[in-house]
Amino acid sequence: QVVLVESGGGLVQPGGSLRLSCAASGSIFRGNVMGWYRQAPGKERELVAAISSDGITTYADSVKGRFTISRDSAKNTVSLQMNSLKPEDTAVYYCNYKRGLFGSWGQGTQVTVSS
Repeated sequence: QVVLVESGGGLVQPGGSLRLSCAASGSIFRGNVMGWYRQAPGKERELVAAISSDGITTYADSVKGRFTISRDSAKNTVSLQMNSLKPEDTAVYYCNYKRGLFGSWGQGTQVTVSS
């Protein structure tokens, strides 16, 4: 079992920045992928960014050039630096751990972009 705890959400004005962090604990093995998903009201959960244990990254087109995902495998943490935030980035952001068919989710953290 892998437990994920997110932090760093909040309210920010358009154009501002936030940094989300996720700490993983439990049965963590090499060859995993950690990432961030988000879900806005009335919409499906979508991938925002992911990073493999080898450092390979994937981004949604809507956040490319604005968001940066990084990880510290020694500390089992993953972070999402979000810059130039837009109102449409408003959502609950979830940390995800995936290895093969096994996956785990964090409890989610709210990000609200509004003036």
